[in-house]
Amino acid sequence: QVQLVESGGGLVQPGGSLRLSCAASGIIFSRAVMGWYRQAPGKEREFVARISWSGGSTYYADSVKGRFTISGDSARNIVYLQMNSLKSEDTGVYYCKADFLFRDYWGQGTQVTVSS
Repeated sequence: QVQLVESGGGLVQPGGSLRLSCAASGIIFSRAVMGWYRQAPGKEREFVARISWSGGSTYYADSVKGRFTISGDSARNIVYLQMNSLKSEDTGVYYCKADFLFRDYWGQGTQVTVSS
């Protein structure tokens, strides 16, 4: 059974930083594409970043390029999202997603609020 558990969200001032974690079980990282998505109040869920272990490639939404970094520890099955220079528009619920064996799996999400 695949489980994704996010943590690390919270309240931060504009310009601050947070690191989100996604602990995954039931998947093989080397065969998965792991990603982060977010959903702001009243908006649709949107892509933030993803990482593919098989090729070591990363990809980011234009809105977070240069500020966010996705990385992971394949030995521990954890994916991170380091978020720097946070802006109010980064506020939302952040979800971890795993594309594994032709299926999508989602975590429950963690709230990130950027406000002074």
